[in-house]
Amino acid sequence: MANVDITDTQIKAAREVGKHALDHDFHAEAAWYDSEKALVWIKTINGIYHGVPAKNLQGLQNGTEQQLLDIELSPKGTGLHWPQLDADLTVHGIMTGVYGTKKWMEQLKSSQMNSNKISRIAV
Repeated sequence: MANVDITDTQIKAAREVGKHALDHDFHAEAAWYDSEKALVWIKTINGIYHGVPAKNLQGLQNGTEQQLLDIELSPKGTGLHWPQLDADLTVHGIMTGVYGTKKWMEQLKSSQMNSNKISRIAV
């Protein structure tokens, strides 16, 4: 393992970033999978409900109903974890429309654009 030198200034800056995130980011009070609608739902601590199609969330697209129902909420409510899928997403990301890596989001956007073209042709 490489030896990494971290300065006190860097540690202080990282703590400040973390504190800011805890003070300003979205925090979930609850999260669940609605198998009837195939949506992952989040309820934030200030009462906002937000549902997202599970297929849009990186790491969940091939999950079974049982795997998608098994959601763990991080202790501070900032992250969601699906242990059976080894998938992790931030509440802030989901609430702001970031459902995975940059590459995932590009693929998702591309597939949605293609889907819209097919829908327009079919109408």
